[in-house]
Amino acid sequence: QVQLVESGGGLVQAGGSLRLSCAGSGRDFSKVALGWFRQAPGKTREFVAGIAWHGGSTYYSDSVKGRFTISRDNAKNTVYLQMDSLKPEDTSVYYCASNPYSASPRVTGWGDYWGQGTQVTVSS
Repeated sequence: QVQLVESGGGLVQAGGSLRLSCAGSGRDFSKVALGWFRQAPGKTREFVAGIAWHGGSTYYSDSVKGRFTISRDNAKNTVYLQMDSLKPEDTSVYYCASNPYSASPRVTGWGDYWGQGTQVTVSS
């Protein structure tokens, strides 16, 4: 069974940091792009960050650029999201996803596989 499993979510005060992890199993994710999306209550799911299979290309939404950092460890089949300077508006369920074509948010293919999500809550 192919799975992406997120961990690392929780409750943090504004200005704090969290590190999310997403571990893949059941197939080799080292040759596909991986990324993070988020969805707040009543809102559509939005792209947060993406990283190419080789790690050399990364993409960020304007709302998190300069505060979040995406990275990956292909040996562990894992992608990470380091979130710093967190704001209450970052509160969402965060999902990881794979894309067999590209890490860009403008390319179709995201959601080849999805994780189950992890809750991040930032208090003011």
